[in-house]
Amino acid sequence: MQIVVIILHVLACLGLILIVLLQRGKGADLGAAFGGSSQTVFGSQGAGGFLTKATTGVAVLFMLTSLGLAYMSSTRVQATVMGGAEQAQEVPAPAPEPGDPFADYEEAPAAEPAAPADSPAPAETPFEDTPQE
Repeated sequence: MQIVVIILHVLACLGLILIVLLQRGKGADLGAAFGGSSQTVFGSQGAGGFLTKATTGVAVLFMLTSLGLAYMSSTRVQATVMGGAEQAQEVPAPAPEPGDPFADYEEAPAAEPAAPADSPAPAETPFEDTPQE
């Protein structure tokens, strides 16, 4: 179903582009830019011809397919790459081999170095461009 709507959406998009490019601009000459056009709001031929009605129909189709695709993508169940994978379980570390020099070594979490308690706070240094008294 989604493939059909995508195909309709792409066809409506291409059709809308072609229909708009085929239309002749109303009052697009230089005199119309300065108010010299004698055409009314809808032109001398009325509210619209075939291309105007086709533009409206294809634009409505484009908007409906856009809304349909947005709805389909929001209600679709999201599958993940790890969807079928089993949950990882902790596996105990293997026993150290006899004679291993690092057998007694345990990793400790790294601690942040603390400032010594008896050290004074750093003194403020004046900026170079400020006058000193």
